[in-house]
Amino acid sequence: MASLKGKVAVVTGASAGIGRATALALARQGVDVVLGARREERLREVVDAVEAGGGRAIALRTDVSQRPQVEALVGAAVERFGRLDVMISNAGFGYYGTVEETPEEEFRRLLEVNLMGTFYGIQAALPVMRRQGSGHIVNVASVVGRRAFPFHGPYAASKFAVVGLTEALRSELAGSGIVATAVLPVGTRTEFFEVAPRPAGYPAGPLGISQSPEKVAKVIVSCVRRPRAEVLLVPPMRLALALAVLFPGLADWVGGRYYRRLQSRPTGAGASGHT
Repeated sequence: MASLKGKVAVVTGASAGIGRATALALARQGVDVVLGARREERLREVVDAVEAGGGRAIALRTDVSQRPQVEALVGAAVERFGRLDVMISNAGFGYYGTVEETPEEEFRRLLEVNLMGTFYGIQAALPVMRRQGSGHIVNVASVVGRRAFPFHGPYAASKFAVVGLTEALRSELAGSGIVATAVLPVGTRTEFFEVAPRPAGYPAGPLGISQSPEKVAKVIVSCVRRPRAEVLLVPPMRLALALAVLFPGLADWVGGRYYRRLQSRPTGAGASGHT
């Protein structure tokens, strides 16, 4: 099994959830981590946790919707550690509601963070990786980036775009020594749902299958060790997605009934994360 010791990784959205868990998991494998997020106090806590375990980490306040800040994050990695082996674009947020009622400004913000933030990460990291002749781009998308569900339209659109961007990039990088991966989590038990705007009465937690951020992080670390084109964390979902392509009308009917039933359940302090 290939060692990751001495590798350098940038992780966005690293102050909580999947990003935090991934940063800690990589650090335990000897990876030097460079952490970006908007919440500086929480970033400092993650750096402290990495250093307490004997690892090395630096953090920089980063709003991924701002290209200069993403470029500065990558620049900090190269300045501090001399290289960049893995770029993990994880920062993102959700929005729940119908397509019809989604405010334009919410949709634009989704695209700026979820899609453009990923795009900026790719463009900032690639020149460094091309100079090295190696590297790994990891874009955290979502299972709804393959199949959209009711009340997830704007979020799904942003994640569909991330998957498409990653697929094109993967082909463009063939033979370069640089690889690209799309990671497709299902609902993840983080604060993601709690902070996402949603209609009154909509559950503050993942609907249906869920997983811990530590499980997602474990899979990401495994993929960094042995790169794959796409990672779907719940294997049976691959069959469901294939059937949805073959029978889209049936998938609409089943998905609509399922999500409307779950939407009607009582709200409460639930778990939350990428869907």
